[in-house]
Amino acid sequence: MGTGIPVTVPDPVGEVGPGCEPLAEGFLREPVSTWSSLAFVVAGVVVVVLARRRRQALGTPVEGGFDEPPSAAYAALVAGIGVGSVVQHGPNPIWADLAHDLPLLATLLLITADAVADLAGRARSWWWWVVPTVAIAPVIHFWPRAGDLTQGGVAVVTVLISLVRAWRRPPLRRTIRWTVVLLATGGIVEILSSPGWPLCDPSSRWWFGHAAWHVLIAAGLAVLAGALGWREASVGPRPRVPAS
Repeated sequence: MGTGIPVTVPDPVGEVGPGCEPLAEGFLREPVSTWSSLAFVVAGVVVVVLARRRRQALGTPVEGGFDEPPSAAYAALVAGIGVGSVVQHGPNPIWADLAHDLPLLATLLLITADAVADLAGRARSWWWWVVPTVAIAPVIHFWPRAGDLTQGGVAVVTVLISLVRAWRRPPLRRTIRWTVVLLATGGIVEILSSPGWPLCDPSSRWWFGHAAWHVLIAAGLAVLAGALGWREASVGPRPRVPAS
């Protein structure tokens, strides 16, 4: 989440972006943050590869198992976060907030919907996350501040429901634990690297905390893919998934 609005800090470098990287002229306004955004695209590819391997390795579960996970949609959304981030840290057009925040919001809602379906013993429905994403899109575009607050609220719900899922589903605890560690580390680095905080150094040529945040969050989302699609054995028979 971010507005892409430049800020000024008491530093001789001058105007910097919200991630403490000096703003450059040309297409790439924040070069390091732009290139690091591609970590989400890489994460999307990793999700696809791991999902393919999981489909081929599916067997009879002992205490539960996986329904067909929403891997394709999840991978596309994770990669979309990277594309939107490139748009925002690069040319930053008027619709940059929408391009940056919408796939992130949709990803959070998909994760939440998947967890709710698992915990409630319900079949997964795509509209559980698509409809609220579409409904919130105008808020993100026309009222960015309200959009940021909305996404923050959704993020809190996503983390809480994921922790409940980890508590209720022991086989998923390791996956969710590593995800939370990566996301929390990324969040701490992001805060400490913001303008006015200790790790903010606009004079650096390579270290910018927001870029590190990109990599850590992308890694966390890739890891979390291993938990998507889980359901308890009592929910019902697992449909056969053809290998592809």
